[in-house]
Amino acid sequence: MPLIGHRTNPNGPAVPEAILDGFRTAPVSIISDVMNRLHGTKALRPYHRSGRLLGTAVTVKTRPGDNQTLHRAYELLRPGDILVVDGGGDLTQALVGEIMMSRARAMGVAGFVIDGAIRDVDAFQEADFPCYARGVTHRGPYKSGPGEINVPVSIDGMVVMPGDVMVGDTDGILAFDRADATELLDLVRQQEEREASALAAIAEGKVDSFYMGAGKAAS
Repeated sequence: MPLIGHRTNPNGPAVPEAILDGFRTAPVSIISDVMNRLHGTKALRPYHRSGRLLGTAVTVKTRPGDNQTLHRAYELLRPGDILVVDGGGDLTQALVGEIMMSRARAMGVAGFVIDGAIRDVDAFQEADFPCYARGVTHRGPYKSGPGEINVPVSIDGMVVMPGDVMVGDTDGILAFDRADATELLDLVRQQEEREASALAAIAEGKVDSFYMGAGKAAS
């Protein structure tokens, strides 16, 4: 049995398309509101142009500045997966760049979430490959290990489990258990309707202060 720090666990099942379809247009801000604004990342930002992040989390926990385990994770990545990397928030070495992005894109991987640094930002923007990271550096990674695949990880304080649903847009990223998807989507649709009604009222010169209520969205 591998020592803790070197484990590779199986992937979680791919999130069914029926679940993903429900969240393809759901704003992360509204998902965050109906999750009571307690979840999601704060410091990670997108480094692509506009592509939406949506897929199944394959998690990696690695020593800061070392991407050996990320390369091993490619053996498990499937089309539609998102590589979610806990790099300890370290910005001294980039964990991914153009080559790893290009390979992932060719494999049908849906995106990267890197709690650490990346490089070759122009390539990510040109490809519009969904990538969220804590920062950028030109300095490349080491490849010594250790690291683990498909273990619980902390991404900017957000716990992500293997097989979680990952959703990202220009506002940021959220992860949630697929078991909560049906209830969550229902709450999202209700909130979208409330916000649409408020915006319509504003356009008509009326006042709709629903968002002042406890637990309701505020812009």
